[in-house]
Amino acid sequence: MRIAVVLIVMAFAAALTGCVSPRSFAPGSDLVEVLARAGPPTDIRMDVNGDELWEYATGPSGTETYLVRAGADRRVKEVTQLLTEERMNTIVPGKMTKADARRILGKPSEVTFTGAAGTVWSWRFKRDGIQLGYLTVRFNPDNTVFERIAIIDFTGGRRND
Repeated sequence: MRIAVVLIVMAFAAALTGCVSPRSFAPGSDLVEVLARAGPPTDIRMDVNGDELWEYATGPSGTETYLVRAGADRRVKEVTQLLTEERMNTIVPGKMTKADARRILGKPSEVTFTGAAGTVWSWRFKRDGIQLGYLTVRFNPDNTVFERIAIIDFTGGRRND
């Protein structure tokens, strides 16, 4: 009996938090429902074609960023996980800009400004959905991509003090 009460209380608490991953929304869902169940997005912007883009970034420690695309009717068209190796590999040094990287990968987990190296953005990701890694993109002074480097974190994010 006591275990049943604890399970009921835990289920009720989980329902109250509204923690629902944006990936759970199917095309046709209303943005009002997305907001009610997933909470406010980390960024809202408009695409060139008029679609509304809601970004749900889990950084700086998270490894997922979901983009909810909705049309003029405010209904979900698609939900995309942005931090995939396939998308990361589309970042081309010398041909892309900060705006391109932001559009493809979402908000970076970390932004660093250094004198010699310029601006560096990084994102956490999971290689093959398992191994923790970091993607770093360094930009030229004209905001074009200078280099893209993927680093695998064999410590799993643990500090070795």
